[in-house]
Amino acid sequence: MIKNYLLLLALCFFSSSKAQIITFPDANFKAKLLEADTNNEIAKDNTNKNIKIDLNGDGEIDRSEASKVSYLNVSGSNIASLTGIKSFTILYDFDCSSNTITDLDISNMSSLAAVNCSGNKIITINHSGATSLRGFMCIDNLLTHLDLSDFLHLTELQCDGNKLTNLDNTPMPELRILGCSSNLLNSLDLSGLNPNVFESLSCQLNNISNLDLSRFTKLKSLNCDMNPLTSLKITAYESLQNLSYSETKLSNYDVAKFPNLLYLSCNKTETTTLDLVGLKKITKLYCSENFIENLDLKEALDLKILDCQYNKLTNLDLSKLAKLEELLVSADGISALNFDELVSLQRVEIWYTPIKSIDLSKSPSLKEFHIFQNPVLETLNIKNGSLENVITLTGNPKLVNICADDDQITTIENTLKEDGITDYNVNSYCTFTPGGESFSIKGTNRNDLNNNGCDAFDFPASFLKFKIEDGTESGNLISNGSGNYDIKVSAGNYKITPVFENPSYFSISPSEIQVQFPAVSSPMMQDFCIKAIGNHNDLEIAVIPIDAARPGFDAKYKLVYKNKGTTVQSGTLNLSFDDSILDFVSSNSVVSNQSSGKLVWNFLNLKPFESREIDLVLNVNSPVETPAVNNGDILKYKVIINSAETDETPDDNVFEFPQTVVGSYDPNDKTCLEGKVIKPELIGQYVHYLIRFENTGTYNAENVVIKDIIDTSKFDVSTLFPTSSSHSYITKISEGNKVEFIFEKINLPFDDANNDGYIAFKIKTLPTLVVGDTFQNEANIYFDYNFPILTNKETSTFKTLGRQDFELSSSFSVYPNPVQNYLQIDSKDFVEIESVYVYNVLGQLIQVIPNAENISKIDVSKFKSGNYILQAKTATGNLSTKFIKI
Repeated sequence: MIKNYLLLLALCFFSSSKAQIITFPDANFKAKLLEADTNNEIAKDNTNKNIKIDLNGDGEIDRSEASKVSYLNVSGSNIASLTGIKSFTILYDFDCSSNTITDLDISNMSSLAAVNCSGNKIITINHSGATSLRGFMCIDNLLTHLDLSDFLHLTELQCDGNKLTNLDNTPMPELRILGCSSNLLNSLDLSGLNPNVFESLSCQLNNISNLDLSRFTKLKSLNCDMNPLTSLKITAYESLQNLSYSETKLSNYDVAKFPNLLYLSCNKTETTTLDLVGLKKITKLYCSENFIENLDLKEALDLKILDCQYNKLTNLDLSKLAKLEELLVSADGISALNFDELVSLQRVEIWYTPIKSIDLSKSPSLKEFHIFQNPVLETLNIKNGSLENVITLTGNPKLVNICADDDQITTIENTLKEDGITDYNVNSYCTFTPGGESFSIKGTNRNDLNNNGCDAFDFPASFLKFKIEDGTESGNLISNGSGNYDIKVSAGNYKITPVFENPSYFSISPSEIQVQFPAVSSPMMQDFCIKAIGNHNDLEIAVIPIDAARPGFDAKYKLVYKNKGTTVQSGTLNLSFDDSILDFVSSNSVVSNQSSGKLVWNFLNLKPFESREIDLVLNVNSPVETPAVNNGDILKYKVIINSAETDETPDDNVFEFPQTVVGSYDPNDKTCLEGKVIKPELIGQYVHYLIRFENTGTYNAENVVIKDIIDTSKFDVSTLFPTSSSHSYITKISEGNKVEFIFEKINLPFDDANNDGYIAFKIKTLPTLVVGDTFQNEANIYFDYNFPILTNKETSTFKTLGRQDFELSSSFSVYPNPVQNYLQIDSKDFVEIESVYVYNVLGQLIQVIPNAENISKIDVSKFKSGNYILQAKTATGNLSTKFIKI
């Protein structure tokens, strides 16, 4: 009897347990429920923690497990039926959107507060008894009717994208937000709503012609786009913030009565007048495809987005829109726009306008611009410090000049090439400061000649070179001739180091500076004080032809001499020339001695870093004089600078200049002053270049830039120094081998008497070159925004004239190599060494031995460890070899 009783109890328990398991006819629905776990957000309990529904792991969901679910998201799971959902007795928030459900039954689910069943195929909804609903979203379904009963506590209803022909006026006293766009509504009865609660309506894309919202004095947002509206009544004058009535028949609707508007869209309404006076808070304005002739934005100081395309505007004042982030101006009659105040602009679209010039240089936040189909646009300035990543520049047939940030030039060029645009000029020379916010380090360089500390009475050190490093890249800037420098940079950390041509001659204080912008205020002022390290006598001289030598005409020259050493020097300049074909005309400096084919000038007290010039005019014989001078003849000049002291680098005390006579010439040219054939002794030494330019335009050139890309396989860029110029300038070296001579605000005239200029510089060839090597150089000359003028390609060759070449390996060697203390020199009897030079790998002269006829070894014990080049000057040429100091 007892056994039977226990068996009966077990059967009852099993039957009860089976009755607790919920049946889900839809396998996808059940699978989604079983997928819930603590590591996803399918289900949550009433403390908002992710939970696993199938707690016992039996592959079933029982009522006890379902009773713990407060939040459930089964969206996008290909579910057709939700049978079983009513077993989730405490379900509060339910999302079943993006499935294939046709009928939704949530009746008597009294705990439900939020339901999202959007994106299904729902035809009927049963929500009777679901009296706790606060939010209901059934967007994009197939509903033709929606029962609004039992929605007494609903605060938000979104039923957009259905087939509703009406919404009944069932009371919904707590409803705040209603979305019913994209339906078939001919009218909207909102009498069941509380006028003191309701605040947002979206009813676009219906057939509503009359909309009376005058009851709703708390209304904040209205979107009634794309309705045949002819009448719109709103009395929420103070509360309305967002208003959109685009593509309606509400032409010239009075929006000025809503002073707190933040958003306004009235596109395509045939509006001719849009009064924005008083709308001081508006942030977004869309008024495209209308007939508006004037748009007064003076009070719209907070405007962030402006779309006024396709109107009748001929003028648009943007001067008060410092917060504007997006601007669309197209197909209007606007011929000019001033973007100077648009410092927050991020996106701009300008097309089909008669604008000739667009300047976005004051918009450092710009990320995207689309400028296309502007038939007369000629210039575009996007040098603003921002590297825009979305760019359109098609269909601007006259756009040839684009100014961009240095780092963006390649991107712009590639964009133009991809669009099939080939006739363009892209550079960064519209300004000479970095785009966007820039900072400055400036000061004066002085030479403490009397060794009592630098002050205003000390001589300025001109053309000092600075190495500029930002941790990633480095470049150089050479200051101007006044001794002042001004280094422009963007935000970042920088190390600035002065660099001397002869680092063993001078020390400088400070030896370097480090600065971080914008942490440091700009400009940062820093002077540099230079002191001599011992006594070094070092002069140099060069001849510069200011114009071409032509038969029968005067030729102008400059003798440029400089004190590179540490001592004040006096001496003489001696110029030799062929007096039979050249006649001395004049000099701006008194000639101390003149004889046949020779001119001598004295100079006194030439200070360290000081450079002086002598202007000289000679007349060239004509073809009918005797002897005659014809095109192609060579005029030979030799100038020597002497002083009472022994010069440490005597090679640059003598300058020989062979000048070819021409009949006509390109005024924008480049010349190697050593000539087209250069003696081998100059391998590893300085060669001199002259670049001449002439403004042949019809207006003064405000700025001129000469860009020279140096061939680093032939030249040592670190040794480049300017020697003379016609006007004030600075030198910038970047990207390893790009040299720019910048004549900012030169205002070069265009009349023939004053439209010329020039720059001269020196640079060392690599000491590894050999006889027979050829090197070339050319430059681009930029006059303001115009296309660059490419100079001739100047070609020179190291060649021995009338001398027998010999092999280095058989005539000259050094040992031991590597070396620690003394480097032995072994030369054959037929090689007579005149002088020895030692260079580091940067091409800087480390040591010179002028009278080396009897030298057999060099003391290198004090050299730093590293690679060096030894060059021996002989009567038959230069010999070079490398050695390693350990």
